[in-house]
Amino acid sequence: MRLVLTTDVAGLGAKGDIVEVSGGYGRNFLLPQGLAAKATTGLISQIQEAERARIEALRREVEAAEDLRLQLAETRIVIAANVTDQGRLFGSIGAAEIIDAVKSLSSVVLEPKLIELSEPIKMIGYHEVKINLHPEVQFVLPLDVIPAHRHRSAGSG
Repeated sequence: MRLVLTTDVAGLGAKGDIVEVSGGYGRNFLLPQGLAAKATTGLISQIQEAERARIEALRREVEAAEDLRLQLAETRIVIAANVTDQGRLFGSIGAAEIIDAVKSLSSVVLEPKLIELSEPIKMIGYHEVKINLHPEVQFVLPLDVIPAHRHRSAGSG
Protein backbone atom coordinates (compact mmCIF):
# COMPACT_ATOMS: atom_id res chain seq x y z
CA MET A 1 0.00 0.00 0.00
CA ARG A 2 1.39 3.38 -1.02
CA LEU A 3 0.86 6.20 1.52
CA VAL A 4 2.02 9.71 2.22
CA LEU A 5 3.05 10.36 5.83
CA THR A 6 1.23 13.31 7.39
CA THR A 7 3.61 13.37 10.35
CA ASP A 8 6.99 11.89 11.27
CA VAL A 9 6.68 8.16 12.03
CA ALA A 10 9.63 6.57 13.85
CA GLY A 11 11.27 3.84 11.82
CA LEU A 12 9.21 4.66 8.73
CA GLY A 13 9.86 8.22 7.57
CA ALA A 14 9.28 11.94 7.89
CA LYS A 15 6.23 14.05 7.16
CA GLY A 16 5.65 14.23 3.41
CA ASP A 17 7.53 11.02 2.63
CA ILE A 18 5.87 8.59 0.23
CA VAL A 19 6.14 5.11 1.75
CA GLU A 20 5.21 1.59 0.76
CA VAL A 21 3.71 -0.40 3.67
CA SER A 22 1.70 -3.59 4.09
CA GLY A 23 -2.05 -3.20 3.60
CA GLY A 24 -2.84 -4.16 7.18
CA TYR A 25 -0.36 -1.71 8.70
CA GLY A 26 -1.70 1.10 6.53
CA ARG A 27 -5.44 0.37 6.96
CA ASN A 28 -5.34 -0.65 10.63
CA PHE A 29 -2.81 1.78 12.07
CA LEU A 30 -1.45 4.60 9.88
CA LEU A 31 -4.70 5.74 8.25
CA PRO A 32 -6.97 5.53 11.37
CA GLN A 33 -4.37 7.32 13.51
CA GLY A 34 -4.13 10.13 10.95
CA LEU A 35 -0.42 9.42 10.45
CA ALA A 36 -0.76 8.94 6.71
CA ALA A 37 -3.02 9.56 3.73
CA LYS A 38 -3.53 7.55 0.56
CA ALA A 39 -0.92 8.45 -2.03
CA THR A 40 -3.14 9.75 -4.79
CA THR A 41 -1.68 11.27 -7.94
CA GLY A 42 -2.88 14.73 -6.87
CA LEU A 43 -1.39 14.44 -3.39
CA ILE A 44 1.93 13.21 -4.77
CA SER A 45 1.97 16.17 -7.20
CA GLN A 46 1.31 18.58 -4.31
CA ILE A 47 4.15 17.07 -2.28
CA GLN A 48 6.56 17.23 -5.19
CA GLU A 49 5.63 20.87 -5.88
CA ALA A 50 6.05 21.76 -2.19
CA GLU A 51 9.46 20.06 -2.19
CA ARG A 52 10.53 21.99 -5.31
CA ALA A 53 9.39 25.23 -3.65
CA ARG A 54 11.28 24.35 -0.45
CA ILE A 55 14.46 23.59 -2.39
CA GLU A 56 14.14 26.84 -4.35
CA ALA A 57 13.62 28.85 -1.15
CA LEU A 58 16.69 27.20 0.38
CA ARG A 59 18.71 27.98 -2.76
CA ARG A 60 17.64 31.64 -2.55
CA GLU A 61 18.59 31.78 1.16
CA VAL A 62 22.06 30.38 0.44
CA GLU A 63 22.48 32.72 -2.52
CA ALA A 64 21.51 35.77 -0.41
CA ALA A 65 23.91 34.70 2.35
CA GLU A 66 26.69 34.18 -0.19
CA ASP A 67 26.03 37.65 -1.68
CA LEU A 68 26.27 39.16 1.80
CA ARG A 69 29.47 37.21 2.51
CA LEU A 70 31.01 38.56 -0.70
CA GLN A 71 29.89 42.08 0.19
CA LEU A 72 31.62 41.81 3.58
CA ALA A 73 34.62 39.73 2.43
CA GLU A 74 36.89 42.75 1.93
CA THR A 75 35.74 44.47 5.10
CA ARG A 76 38.13 44.92 7.98
CA ILE A 77 36.54 46.32 11.09
CA VAL A 78 38.45 48.75 13.32
CA ILE A 79 37.05 49.63 16.72
CA ALA A 80 38.69 52.23 18.94
CA ALA A 81 38.28 51.54 22.65
CA ASN A 82 39.46 53.02 25.91
CA VAL A 83 42.28 50.88 27.32
CA THR A 84 44.46 50.54 30.38
CA ASP A 85 48.24 50.96 30.19
CA GLN A 86 48.45 47.16 29.90
CA GLY A 87 46.25 47.12 26.76
CA ARG A 88 43.12 45.76 28.46
CA LEU A 89 39.83 47.35 27.54
CA PHE A 90 37.66 49.27 29.94
CA GLY A 91 34.66 47.03 29.41
CA SER A 92 34.57 44.74 26.40
CA ILE A 93 33.56 44.49 22.76
CA GLY A 94 30.68 42.19 21.97
CA ALA A 95 28.21 41.53 19.18
CA ALA A 96 26.51 44.94 19.52
CA GLU A 97 29.74 46.85 18.91
CA ILE A 98 30.64 44.61 15.96
CA ILE A 99 27.17 45.12 14.47
CA ASP A 100 27.54 48.91 14.79
CA ALA A 101 31.00 48.85 13.17
CA VAL A 102 29.84 46.71 10.23
CA LYS A 103 26.79 48.93 9.74
CA SER A 104 28.87 52.11 9.72
CA LEU A 105 31.23 50.71 7.06
CA SER A 106 28.86 48.84 4.78
CA SER A 107 25.25 49.66 5.73
CA VAL A 108 24.79 45.90 6.34
CA VAL A 109 22.89 45.16 9.53
CA LEU A 110 23.86 41.81 11.03
CA GLU A 111 21.71 39.97 13.55
CA PRO A 112 23.43 39.29 16.92
CA LYS A 113 22.80 35.54 16.54
CA LEU A 114 24.97 35.52 13.39
CA ILE A 115 28.08 36.61 15.30
CA GLU A 116 30.03 33.85 17.00
CA LEU A 117 32.15 35.06 19.92
CA SER A 118 33.39 32.53 22.44
CA GLU A 119 33.70 35.43 24.87
CA PRO A 120 33.66 39.23 24.69
CA ILE A 121 36.85 40.85 23.39
CA LYS A 122 38.82 42.50 26.20
CA MET A 123 42.24 43.20 24.66
CA ILE A 124 43.51 45.49 21.93
CA GLY A 125 44.93 43.84 18.84
CA TYR A 126 43.81 41.68 15.94
CA HIS A 127 40.84 39.35 16.40
CA GLU A 128 38.94 37.07 14.04
CA VAL A 129 35.17 37.01 14.44
CA LYS A 130 33.26 34.13 12.91
CA ILE A 131 30.07 35.17 11.12
CA ASN A 132 27.46 32.47 10.45
CA LEU A 133 25.17 33.85 7.75
CA HIS A 134 23.62 30.45 6.99
CA PRO A 135 24.46 26.86 7.93
CA GLU A 136 26.21 26.62 4.54
CA VAL A 137 27.78 30.11 4.53
CA GLN A 138 30.27 31.24 7.18
CA PHE A 139 33.30 33.48 7.08
CA VAL A 140 35.83 35.18 9.33
CA LEU A 141 35.58 38.93 9.77
CA PRO A 142 38.91 40.58 10.68
CA LEU A 143 38.66 42.96 13.64
CA ASP A 144 41.31 45.35 14.89
CA VAL A 145 40.76 46.81 18.32
CA ILE A 146 42.90 49.91 18.73
CA PRO A 147 43.35 52.28 21.65
CA ALA A 148 41.18 55.37 21.52
CA HIS A 149 43.05 58.69 21.68
CA ARG A 150 43.67 59.82 25.22
CA HIS A 151 43.03 63.39 26.14
CA ARG A 152 45.34 65.06 28.61
CA SER A 153 43.92 67.48 31.11
CA ALA A 154 44.88 71.18 30.76
CA GLY A 155 47.40 71.30 33.62
CA SER A 156 49.43 68.19 32.83
CA GLY A 157 52.53 68.17 30.71
